[in-house]
Amino acid sequence: MILPLADGGSYDLKPSKIVGVGLNYRDHIAENPSILAGAARCGAAPVQELSPEPVLFPKTPNTIIGPGEPIVIPSTLLRARGITAPRTDYEAELAVIIGRPCRRVRKAEALAYVLGYSCFNDVSQRELQNGDRSGWWRGKSLDGFGPIGPCIVPAAALPDPQNLAIECRLNGRVVQRSTTAAMIFGVAELISYISDYFTLEPGDIIATGTPSGVGPLKAGDLVEVEIEGIGTLANPVREE
Repeated sequence: MILPLADGGSYDLKPSKIVGVGLNYRDHIAENPSILAGAARCGAAPVQELSPEPVLFPKTPNTIIGPGEPIVIPSTLLRARGITAPRTDYEAELAVIIGRPCRRVRKAEALAYVLGYSCFNDVSQRELQNGDRSGWWRGKSLDGFGPIGPCIVPAAALPDPQNLAIECRLNGRVVQRSTTAAMIFGVAELISYISDYFTLEPGDIIATGTPSGVGPLKAGDLVEVEIEGIGTLANPVREE
């Protein structure tokens, strides 16, 4: 997918992987016990005993769509499987796009491996996410469940990714409002930690977690993710 660069030109975004970070804002953890139940199946500690390590999950490249493209809720498929009132949620997040191969880097050096930042919507199908014994992969990786944009802001233009206001609006109403300063694990720490386990390649994306206020989407909605210094990612919602 081609995304404009904020300082001119464009970037052909072809991630080999998208690494999601779960439970990275305390207020989001506290707002939804079902998220904790799903996290427990992935080995995460209870909220009062937060793990000293980030909670990671895979989100596959088929999820990627751009600004203005519709988020398609696969309700017909889910109802056929006995889910009568499926819930698919928005999650506003800061996306980190890796710029060069990154393996076992120290936290102090980690930001030098960032190409840039963008807005991300970690769309999540809750029944699948919270019901799968194997974890969050299926509920997070349905087609089109990873809107990103509206552009990539080069890392040099945002030297402090831990000082950005983040907001989500649903049909014009503010539903999430926070700051990246509230992350439990910051961008540099996440890059260092993830690169200990997986080589991060150019174009790979880290979705850094969402604050409180997540909620359901339905056909006809317009969901917007706005991050200070980046812009607004807007996507309509329709049902399959």
